[in-house]
Amino acid sequence: MNTSSATPIADLHAALPTEDEELSHSTAIKSVYVYEAPVRVWHWVNALAITVLCITGYFIGSPLPTMPGEASANFLMGYIRFTHFSAAYILAIGLLGRTYWAFVGNHHARELFSVPLMQRAYWHEMLAMVKWYTFTGPRPGPYVGHNPMARFAMFFVFLFTAVFMVFTGFAMYGEGLQAGSWADKLFGWVIPLMGQSQDVHTWHHMGMWLIVIFAIAHIYAAIREDIMGRQSIVSTMISGFRTFKD
Repeated sequence: MNTSSATPIADLHAALPTEDEELSHSTAIKSVYVYEAPVRVWHWVNALAITVLCITGYFIGSPLPTMPGEASANFLMGYIRFTHFSAAYILAIGLLGRTYWAFVGNHHARELFSVPLMQRAYWHEMLAMVKWYTFTGPRPGPYVGHNPMARFAMFFVFLFTAVFMVFTGFAMYGEGLQAGSWADKLFGWVIPLMGQSQDVHTWHHMGMWLIVIFAIAHIYAAIREDIMGRQSIVSTMISGFRTFKD
């Protein structure tokens, strides 16, 4: 009885392919080194700085209604502002470092700072990406670096907004440091250019929400491409290698 019941199980195990046999029938995976270490470090430090800036900036624009105890015993808003200013320094210095690396890094490091708008092929590929993201067209590519839509969004949405936030943020920071400070000398002209201080505050706050919307779309697109695009996106910003699964 025991021998006859074990025979089918043994036959089943014998029929299973070995790991070498499974690998021999698998699809080849290609890997290309895309993002160098400084670009990857900047990406994650920048993401952390933006997260801190958005959270603290929200509370600066909409402070907590009340705090328990004596006012002299609470410095919460002071800590929030200090954290916000620290993250702003990191963001600004990071952008300067990223600009430097665009000159000394590989050609993928320069994609953040340029979009080939005058090339007919670029707009043809952009239309293909629009159809792909709206589920009305086949999968385009593959692209080793940024795809045309990502390149457009990174330049015209992220980079422009980040620079705008640095200029408006340090202009308001210069008000606190008083006239004649380094921030006032470098960025004080922004306030009269935009009208008055409250106008700068309003546009700076709106810029924060644009960054939040961009971040949501960026994360969605990265995960979507990892799954549907058959290429690594998230892990590429960790290892530096873009892996193509087809």
